[in-house]
Order: sequence, then structure tokens, then C-alpha cells
Amino acid sequence: MRPPPWLGSGTLARDVALAGASLVGGLALYALDWQPQIHRNADLPTTLFLPPLLAMCLAVGLRRVAPRTSLATGTVALVVDVALGGSLGTILIYTQVLYDACVYGPPRLWRWLLRVTVALSLVGAVLGVFALGQWRGVAVGVPVVLAGLLPVLTGVSVRQYRDQAAAERARAEQTARLVEMDRRQAVSAERARMARELHDVVANHLSAVAIHATAVLSVPGLDRGQVESALRVIRESSVQGLAEMRQMIEVLREPGTTGGPAPVGDDPVPEMVSARLAEADGLVERIRAAGLAVRVRTDGTPGPLPVAVDLAAYRIVQESLTNALKHGTGEADLTIAYGSAEVVLTVENPVRRNGSGLPGAGAGLIGMRERTTLLAGRLTAGSQDGRWLVRAALPTGQGA
Repeated sequence: MRPPPWLGSGTLARDVALAGASLVGGLALYALDWQPQIHRNADLPTTLFLPPLLAMCLAVGLRRVAPRTSLATGTVALVVDVALGGSLGTILIYTQVLYDACVYGPPRLWRWLLRVTVALSLVGAVLGVFALGQWRGVAVGVPVVLAGLLPVLTGVSVRQYRDQAAAERARAEQTARLVEMDRRQAVSAERARMARELHDVVANHLSAVAIHATAVLSVPGLDRGQVESALRVIRESSVQGLAEMRQMIEVLREPGTTGGPAPVGDDPVPEMVSARLAEADGLVERIRAAGLAVRVRTDGTPGPLPVAVDLAAYRIVQESLTNALKHGTGEADLTIAYGSAEVVLTVENPVRRNGSGLPGAGAGLIGMRERTTLLAGRLTAGSQDGRWLVRAALPTGQGA
């Protein structure tokens, strides 16, 4: 059976109920005339034992809200009761006060109580031996051990268990918060990576489509051959963009939802083929077909690059040439320099003086900087003497 909510753990009503139960038990012993006294005095009225009993029950009610006051009140009540002769009910309730002081009081309080009860137990045993003149006098310290030391030891054990449980709970909550922070950071990083990839995939092809569509619509008197050439570039750019977009979507989908055959056994799910710097020739050809005259120069000996560097280099070249197509005068210089520890990409093109061209939001430049920063590389981009220069140095980790 569960107690009602108002008697739940940690509530004041529960403390008051415990104090009331202690009072009922003490009064029952009083009614049964169980007042074992060390020094029986027939002339001493038994009603004198009631005030210490009431004070002891009050101490029980204060066990959570004021542990020090509870201990002080209970100790004074015990001293008065023992001075009167000692009653069983008051002494038993005092064991509860000691236990509560160790559980709910400050750490210094239970340490002090442990020292005091151990000292009193030893003193009682030693005095008993000297008073009786034999070793059986040790039994004098037994009541102190039972009524004082054992409740303190029990309270200390429960206190340490609760403190350990609270520490474990706090550690678990902290771990959960850290996991949530890591998850959010991972989601943010993945969103940023996807935004870079989508921009690089779409911007190049859509820019070519927009440029040629604008040319067809704005230039009057184009012959059929020129129109077909522009439409051919538009079609190739659209198909290429759709193909790369489809590859990205296949990666983002769950296995088995792409409409194709599901992987069998332990066969891995096919991944999107990442763009590589070695495929820059095909990129340059598409850019040339879109209307940008690109001069390419390669320094050093091309070699295998780390996957992240390879992809970032391709995307930087793609974005730089796309910007040259959108904002330049129709020509650009691309230099790829392979070094022992890094690959250096340089794209330079003249800038239109009237500022005409397709509008841009600057996301491409931000994406290039993010890619370079993630690889601990260096990127400079800006206008110099009427020309736009992009220079990216990506470490390959292969040098000394």
C-alpha cells in the first residue's frame, strides 16, 4: 500500500506524523507504568516524565527543517529524563533523533556525533570496570552503544548511501546533458556540411542554366545553331545537377527506401561517389561550355590525396570557377600546385566594372572558408587591381 501524497517522503506532514506516532508510543509505555529508572524514587511523580517526552517528540518533528535544533532539543530532553531516573520511551525516541541528525544534518554534525558517541561508549566501559572492579563492568558502556553509537552508525551509513546515489544521479544527468550537446553539435555540423554540398552541387549547374537562358531571352536575332548550343548547355547542366542531387538524396535516405534492391547479407550500402580533384578536367570542360574561357596550369606531380582534401579541393575549384562565370568578364586562370605537404589552388579572373552578373548571397565564399578551416588550411579571397583572386592551401599530411 502506498501512502497518500501528503505523507510522501520529504514532506513536513510525514515528520509531524512520525512525531505523533512517537508520542503515542511513549504515552502507551507511560500508561502501562513502564518507567524503568536507574534510581527509583517513590515520592517522584510520574507526570514529570511527560515534558521530556513531549520535547523529544518535538525534536522528531524538527528533524528535517532544523536538524541542529532537533538534536539540541532531544539532547536536553534526554538529560532531564535521565536526571529524573530515565524512561524507556524517551530513550528509544532519542535514537530516532540521533539517526535523523546524521541523515539530514550537515556533514560536520554526523562526524561530531560519531566522535562523541564512540568516546562516551569507551568512557562508560572504563568507568564500569573501575567502579565494579572487574571486567564485567564493561557492560556499563553497552546502553550507550545501543542507544547512541548504533543509531549514529546506521544514520552515517544511510547518509553515505544517499550521498552516493545523489552523486550518481547528478553524474547521469550531466552525462545526459553532454550527450544532448554532442548530438546537437553533430546535427549542426551535419546540417552545415549538407548546406555546403547542396550549394556547391546546385550553384554551378544552375548558374550555367541561368546564364544561357538569360542570353537566349535577352539577345535578339539568334540563329537556330546558337539557340541549340545554349539549350544543349542548359540540358547538360540540368542533367548533371540532377544526377549529383540524386546521389546526395540516396545517401540521406534510409536503406531499403530508395526503390532499388536492398543490400543482401553484410554488403555495405553504396555511398555517393565523392568528387575528386582529378576530375577537375571535366569540370573545366563544362565551365568552358557554359561560356568561361579557363586556362589551366598544373605544377608539381599529381598524386593521391586524402578523401576530405580531395573533395574540398574539387568544391573550391568548382565554386571559384562558378563565381568567375557569374561575376567575371568571361575568362579565368586556374593553377593547381601539388607540394610535398599541401596542395595549393589558385583561381584568378577579372571582375566586371559595372557590377553586373547574377546575384549571389555569399554562401559560396563562406562554404570555401569552412572547408578550408576544417582541414586546418589557409584561404584568401578578395579583389586586387580589378581582378578577383582565390587562393587555398590545403594540407595533405604527407610531408615531413
